[in-house]
Amino acid sequence: MAYQGFGRYKEAFTARSSDDYIRSIAQDGGTVTSLICYALESGFIDGAVLTRKSEEGWMPEQYVATTREEALESAKSVYALSPSLYWLKEATREKALTRIGYVGLPCQVEAIRKMQLYPFGARDIVDSLALVIGIFCYENFYPASLKAIVEGLGEEPLSDVVRMRCSSGRFMTEGEKGISVPLRQASRYIQDGDRICPDLVSEWADISVGSVGSEPGWNTIFLRTKTGRDLFRRAVAAGKLEVKEIGEQGLRELEKLALDKKSRARKNIEKRRALGLYVTRDIYY
Repeated sequence: MAYQGFGRYKEAFTARSSDDYIRSIAQDGGTVTSLICYALESGFIDGAVLTRKSEEGWMPEQYVATTREEALESAKSVYALSPSLYWLKEATREKALTRIGYVGLPCQVEAIRKMQLYPFGARDIVDSLALVIGIFCYENFYPASLKAIVEGLGEEPLSDVVRMRCSSGRFMTEGEKGISVPLRQASRYIQDGDRICPDLVSEWADISVGSVGSEPGWNTIFLRTKTGRDLFRRAVAAGKLEVKEIGEQGLRELEKLALDKKSRARKNIEKRRALGLYVTRDIYY
């Protein structure tokens, strides 16, 4: 069955961590956390640039993880901008790592691939990149936007929130109260770049991971490169992941959302060009 909007990939699955503890602290199935932990423990990478929830509430904090314990700190998603690409310099130039993993959003993964094509002053970083895992992303928010959504629209103190989730057209939180806000309302606070970004499923990653298309507690997986497939298969063989076939209904649901994001990007790019604004991005399929 042919699907549109996913980019090139070798295989697609639904998967989750086989570690009960990881699943208990992770955003969905814990697949990314398990992959990073296994990659570190097996020597596939010697460090990873990740994002975690900072001690200052729901602010993203970038860091370099070199142990399983450090990798576990990134288990929950923070739906806010996290400028983590800069930390690739920290990994190579300060920590002298030579096999680096990176977990980021579609726009960040695309930036990495462009950097690999045109490294200029970043040759040391390019040569050290060993694994790129991309997270599905339809919309992301400015850090201050989370406060506006949770406290303004949801009337819940941001400090009470223990987990956030975007699913089934709702922005939801878990905590003392727990809120559910229509994404149509929350979307007014998205960061501006999302309006012209056509990539939902991190089409340029080695492995792409998200929740759309899979049942609750599982992740949708696209294996896109030999590197990604090799790591994934090793993790499965080591008993780190549970894997099963992904259903056509789930892929159709994901396809609809992926094409919708491309359509939104195309319309906003055309609108900006009509206004005389300079837009360099072209839509890819």
